[in-house]
Amino acid sequence: MPDESQITNALDESELIGLREEIDRLDTEILTLISKRASCAMRVAEVKMKADPAGAVFYRPEREAQVLSRVMQRNAGPLGNEDMARLFREIMSACLALEKPLEVAYLGPEGTFTQQAAKKHFGQWVVTKPMPAIDEVFREVEAGAVQYGVVPIENSTEGVVNHTLDTFISSNVKIVGEVELRIHHHLMAGPNTKRDRITRIYSHQQSLAQCRKWLDAHMPLAERIAVNSNAEAAKRVQGEWNSAAIAGEMASELYDLDIIETKIEDSPDNSTRFLIIGTQEVDISGADKTSLVVSMRNEPGALYHLLKPFNDFGVDMTRLESRPSLSGNWTYVFFIDFVGHTNDPNVQEALDVIKKTAVEVKILGSYPKGVL
Repeated sequence: MPDESQITNALDESELIGLREEIDRLDTEILTLISKRASCAMRVAEVKMKADPAGAVFYRPEREAQVLSRVMQRNAGPLGNEDMARLFREIMSACLALEKPLEVAYLGPEGTFTQQAAKKHFGQWVVTKPMPAIDEVFREVEAGAVQYGVVPIENSTEGVVNHTLDTFISSNVKIVGEVELRIHHHLMAGPNTKRDRITRIYSHQQSLAQCRKWLDAHMPLAERIAVNSNAEAAKRVQGEWNSAAIAGEMASELYDLDIIETKIEDSPDNSTRFLIIGTQEVDISGADKTSLVVSMRNEPGALYHLLKPFNDFGVDMTRLESRPSLSGNWTYVFFIDFVGHTNDPNVQEALDVIKKTAVEVKILGSYPKGVL
């Protein structure tokens, strides 16, 4: 006669078999639905090509933001909202690749946080193209060599990327989206490198600054060498037995390095905001931001006249940066981010007032707020 433990084990095994069969059934349903969605995406591409063979637009930033926001709103768990949205992000990326694979330029080389941001925003099916400098990313987009570009704009601890701001002044590209990336810095080295033999550490100057306290405490004698990117740092240490690099996880995988210490950044909430640039105008998504650059006359009250219309018409300004004008000495331009779309009535009213006193107002773009 079987004892109690044998009966319990038999019941547990029977329940597991039933659950596995249910999972198999659900997987089949999910597979069928994803295939139907992909077929529908292909039909969308056919309709767009038929309507406009030369200028069909396959990627609509506002549409994708709406879909991801709706997924997060309707998600009932147990998966978290962002986890569920990331799953849909990849499904959408794969379906979009069936319509037309996107090509996206980014500040390279391979393995940078900017490439990671591009993958986060567009999904793994996007074709990424590394560029040696920020202005080269802008030029690739303007020339039509790629559909979109990704450039860093500000870091939560180190501030704005001035090179990106300055390039917007002379460029005709539009901001079509944004993505924020939590930045985790890791100390990595080749498989034959011993930690107590490390005499130099390579990284981008901002990454070295973001890890300053950790380096002071744990590797105070190692020489810190700034290079153009964290990916370049990782590539350099491949052939050196006495050096290490500070970079992201993608760089360690790409250049086959061992991570010695994880998350050595001084600020645990360190993050960088990236902008997606393109050539198209983006329609209202329902949760939008706008960026613009304004040149004001150098006279008393100029800043007051610039800011007052935002308050008068209830426009929430989220960022204000000033930069020296490239056209004259001791004059400045202002970069402004605010909540809303240029097609919103209150935004139009505020901009109309600003244009009366400004030397120039250049709309850099209205775009959906970052969802992920």
